Amino acid sequence: MDARWSIIAGIAVLAMTSAQVARAEEIASVNTNFHLTGSDRVSVEAYDDPDVKGVTCYVSRARKGGVKGTLGIAEDPTEASIACRQVGPITISGPLKQKDTIFSDRLSFIFKTLHVVRIVDQKRNTLVYLTYSDRIVSGSAKNAVTAVPLPEGTTATVK
Repeated sequence: MDARWSIIAGIAVLAMTSAQVARAEEIASVNTNFHLTGSDRVSVEAYDDPDVKGVTCYVSRARKGGVKGTLGIAEDPTEASIACRQVGPITISGPLKQKDTIFSDRLSFIFKTLHVVRIVDQKRNTLVYLTYSDRIVSGSAKNAVTAVPLPEGTTATVK
């Protein structure tokens, strides 16, 4: 009986943790390399910051097509670009972590993941968003950064 409750508690924790992470919404994509079984493409996705209402991050990244891409076992390239913008009135749900992953998605079947991290720059009253792949390529992780200054009267407090 105790083992069942442990499993249920673990599932509940996973559900709560995943509920706080932003979900991708594909805005559009363009084909870049034709394959009979599905083209490679560049996809633009929107991620609403789950803790900062009024901020959306747009990430563009390459997606592999073909049989492997269709089955979800292709290794997508590590390059990604990010632009985060204020898209409405900014409201912050509470104290933010100094550095917090707001989104992650796998780029290969096992070994590579794309991350979007929010960093609070209290001195400049700005939210900095970093995207990177956790697989090291040529000694340096591919990454991109963008920032959203908070409007006057809005302050991010750090936990």
